[in-house]
Amino acid sequence: MVNYEFESMVSQQALTLKAHALNFTRDEQDADDLVQDTILKAITYHEKFQDGTNLKGWLYTIMKNTFINNYRKVVRTNGIVIKSEEISSSNLMYSSTENSGENSFVMDDIKEALSKLSEDYYVPFTMYFEGYKYQEIADYLGIPIGTVKTRIHMARIMLKKSLKPYSVKANPFLFSIR
Repeated sequence: MVNYEFESMVSQQALTLKAHALNFTRDEQDADDLVQDTILKAITYHEKFQDGTNLKGWLYTIMKNTFINNYRKVVRTNGIVIKSEEISSSNLMYSSTENSGENSFVMDDIKEALSKLSEDYYVPFTMYFEGYKYQEIADYLGIPIGTVKTRIHMARIMLKKSLKPYSVKANPFLFSIR
């Protein structure tokens, strides 16, 4: 099919597409935008249309998918962007002006505390932290599972001691290290 013939066939469907778009959007201007997007996509991807198939069904499928994708984009944007003038205290955590410098110092302190652990405690603890199960760690290290659990427990105690300034008792505004 020649390109201009296809464009003509698609343009003839504009009124029925608009009626269908109104069912989705419930708004005249949004329906016009949806029809325009649908026609643009149909003309752009006309080579994917197979002669002899249902043009109206193909256009409705494009419209439905366009509407769903636009809806998902709006939901995702509204979930991230706060449109109110005042930002509640619960949303301050997601503020774009958050300073991550403090996080850098915390991470440096955690790395330093981990580096102070002996290899007997460091390896089982980091493997457990990475998601390995106790039995997998025991098999890898060739030690009993009880020893693995003890070493992980002792590593936690040593890390808590090294990171005491970050505990809730020392600073009630920080999250506790468990």
